[in-house]
Amino acid sequence: MDIAVTYDLREEYLAAGLDAEQTAEFDRPETIAAIAGALRRLGHRVQTVGNLAALTRALAAGRRWDLVFNIAEGLHGYGREAQIPALLEGHDIPYTFSDPLTLCLALHKGMAKRVVRAAGVPTPDFAVVEDETDLAAVSLPWPLFVKPVAEGTSKGIAPTSRVTDREALERAVRDVWARHRQPALVECYLPGREFTVGILGGGRGARTLGVLEVLLGANAEPGCYSFDNKEHYEGRVHYRRAVDAAAEAAADVALAAWRALGARDAGRVDVRLDANGGAHFLEANPLAGLHPERSDLAILARLLGIEYDWLIATIVEEALARRAAPAPLAAAS
Repeated sequence: MDIAVTYDLREEYLAAGLDAEQTAEFDRPETIAAIAGALRRLGHRVQTVGNLAALTRALAAGRRWDLVFNIAEGLHGYGREAQIPALLEGHDIPYTFSDPLTLCLALHKGMAKRVVRAAGVPTPDFAVVEDETDLAAVSLPWPLFVKPVAEGTSKGIAPTSRVTDREALERAVRDVWARHRQPALVECYLPGREFTVGILGGGRGARTLGVLEVLLGANAEPGCYSFDNKEHYEGRVHYRRAVDAAAEAAADVALAAWRALGARDAGRVDVRLDANGGAHFLEANPLAGLHPERSDLAILARLLGIEYDWLIATIVEEALARRAAPAPLAAAS
């Protein structure tokens, strides 16, 4: 089978002048090599294409594939992760991972929380703060946690994200506005254990891969899984497979949120416990990183004894099964 791989390569954007945090979600060459290598070992013919512009040129030149293995994060706007899937849908080319609707929805943390809350999934109370009027209206109980509304890879998260008074809240929100040029998500801070839950499949067929607990070491920035902790996790962050009752509750919350958002193929959902041990949805990552050593999903698979090639094969199988499934019946007119 002919498979193209689409991605945003971090080194290209660094060379163009973006900084380390701006490019944090983009992929390293070793990730692309690992995915392409796994696909070739599975018997596929692979073309590494690149970003949206490269894909557009390839399609204009008449290139077509049986499947696109898409991990491109995009660069601008709430729809940045959805740009390549939307383009591929326009050309009727199947691709891996979630569709444009889910990718846009999950990227905007406020919208994602509204949807999962409406589905009955617990999530901390929150406010999306776009301007000074929104900021003045925040009346949630302290402490609070502040982060950009539409970033991943812990971008914009630091120890100063946890705030305990109005002055610190205003400072943190204005920092998000200035540095990330987007609204801030302000939510009630949860002091309990932090998990990320790996999930495979979609809809009724979605199932949890396992639960990874994130533990901060003595050398880590305190209080949160910050951008700096995630970027320099060696010696700072410890990961372990969690299998106790709290982990099971986190898995149930994650799976319910995944289904509510319509995510598919593979990804992660972040969950944290409140002061009473209750599990709450934080955010979903339907386009999870796939670096074979550094990415949380790959770390979880390794702790479970699952080979990287099996993970890639399962993602492809899920995408192909969706393509082979019968189309939904049209609504009666």
